[in-house]
Amino acid sequence: METLRERKKRRTREALLRAALELFTTRGYEHTTVDEIAAACDVSQRTFFRYFAGKEDAAFALQERAQALFLAALRARPPHEPPMEALRQAVLEGWDAVRGNLESVVPVDLYLRMYRTIESTPALLAAHLRRSTAAEETMARLLAEREGVDVETDPRPRLAVAVFGGVIRVTERQWCSGRDCSLEAVRKLTVSYLDQVTSALRGNWRSA
Repeated sequence: METLRERKKRRTREALLRAALELFTTRGYEHTTVDEIAAACDVSQRTFFRYFAGKEDAAFALQERAQALFLAALRARPPHEPPMEALRQAVLEGWDAVRGNLESVVPVDLYLRMYRTIESTPALLAAHLRRSTAAEETMARLLAEREGVDVETDPRPRLAVAVFGGVIRVTERQWCSGRDCSLEAVRKLTVSYLDQVTSALRGNWRSA
């Protein structure tokens, strides 16, 4: 059970996060300062840095939380499930859990708008790709552990994650460039693209 002190700290962090994401998505990441985020919550810059290492840390806070949900879902998938199916089900579970797990912190709409801000901001997109590379290595090691293989000598975990990560990146780009920015739209697009992986890699693309 949270103590009063812990509850106050959590509320301060969440208020700073909401303020940061609102400013990033309305004014632009590069045009928002830490002082402005702190001022929006009527706290000092020093207080901001108690909770976040910097603007980038705040910008990706919810993505990090969503990534943790995905990894937890992947660990919990049935052991008999093939690796690619486990990845598929884990990412869909992650999308399904977004509303319940993040809405207490920020509105889902703000979370999704931040996704588009990341995609359209060069500095954030570069950071996103860097962070994704690190996350994919974690995923590969988790798959290897799950399947009982050595990730350093068996290429399959990293290959599977590379294919899966590529599909997710295509999904993100297509969703961010589309008109429908809802949670349902990105989930539907994820399903559609994952369904096409086998035919895209092994099928004949030429019509008869």
